[in-house]
Amino acid sequence: MSSPALLPRLWTAFLDLLYTRRCEVCECQIEAGRTGASRWLCDGCLKNLPEVNSPFCSRCGEPYHGAISDAFQCGNCQDLNLHFEFAIAGYRADEAVRELIHRFKYQRELHLRGLLTCLLSRVLQDARLAATDRESWLLVPIPLHHARRREREYNQSWELCTRLTQLHRIPSLDALQRVRATTPQASLSRRERLANLKRAFRVKPSLARRGRLKGKTILLIDDVLTTGSTASECAKVLLQEAGAARVWVLTVARG
Repeated sequence: MSSPALLPRLWTAFLDLLYTRRCEVCECQIEAGRTGASRWLCDGCLKNLPEVNSPFCSRCGEPYHGAISDAFQCGNCQDLNLHFEFAIAGYRADEAVRELIHRFKYQRELHLRGLLTCLLSRVLQDARLAATDRESWLLVPIPLHHARRREREYNQSWELCTRLTQLHRIPSLDALQRVRATTPQASLSRRERLANLKRAFRVKPSLARRGRLKGKTILLIDDVLTTGSTASECAKVLLQEAGAARVWVLTVARG
């Protein structure tokens, strides 16, 4: 009998044979049977994606240039009271990565969730994750306000969570609610961002009552990390309301 995980792979292989696949960046034809991110990208475009590599801030994941061999925190993080232990992204939000995320997020190109999840999976190689017990891990998406979700028809962060669960068998739980609509963060100062997000999130009451997140290592999932204010506020709620042991932030890209 075929395993549940095998059936999607067989279906994908069948579709690859039936339809011509083209690179999602340059649209050149790519051969069938490729796996991982190379199912969607040609070798050249995949190689040119702007990876986040060391050195980067050990707290927010902001990449830096230069020969820095020791772990460090950037000046911005030293001035902030962030509630997550660290954030890590696979790629910089530049060029093709930014365009792919924009298409997935705003143009309803849901087929790109497979590619973006493969790109996000790169962060699982980080030594800080590899050194921990996966049994306590739980994937939790950054939530959308119900009005935004109704407009967009899906939460891109939850789509990434569910696909990560399929690929890596890490359980996921849609545990947070955005209970108050907020002004877009990009236009605000640091102090305004914090005020804007205050009491904007909560753990779903039924999950909090049952202790579903108590003692868990939460992998908070999103497409892009920019200032980190939203992720930090979500982490604060998970720690204080749900009793999570720790929160790490994993994103496809670092803005």
